[in-house]
Amino acid sequence: MAYNRELLRVMRHKRIRKKVSGTPERPRMCIKRSLKHTYAQLVDDVTGKTLLTVSTLSKELKGKLKTGDNQAAAEAIGSLLAKKCIEKGIKNIVFDRSGYIYHGKVKKLAEAARKEGLVF
Repeated sequence: MAYNRELLRVMRHKRIRKKVSGTPERPRMCIKRSLKHTYAQLVDDVTGKTLLTVSTLSKELKGKLKTGDNQAAAEAIGSLLAKKCIEKGIKNIVFDRSGYIYHGKVKKLAEAARKEGLVF
């Protein structure tokens, strides 16, 4: 059976989500990439609530970025998310890359969040 790349990513994501879970003390940071934008959010899986969300469509980033689908945009999202987490008192998180390979946009987002002080 022939699988396309997105179907393989979804299958990998389902397998990973069995193991990765967020708690109120250590929420899960999940990432979504599209062709035009990048999104990141903090989720508490115990209560089923989204604690924080940042994307290239956010008010803070909308006018500053030239385009929303490059590594510079992902880096800006990571640093903004980390700053908002620190303001809310969250330092430790669980990183959920949503089945994406750890390079490019995903890697830049994670490194920027680590540089701002998040631990994962």
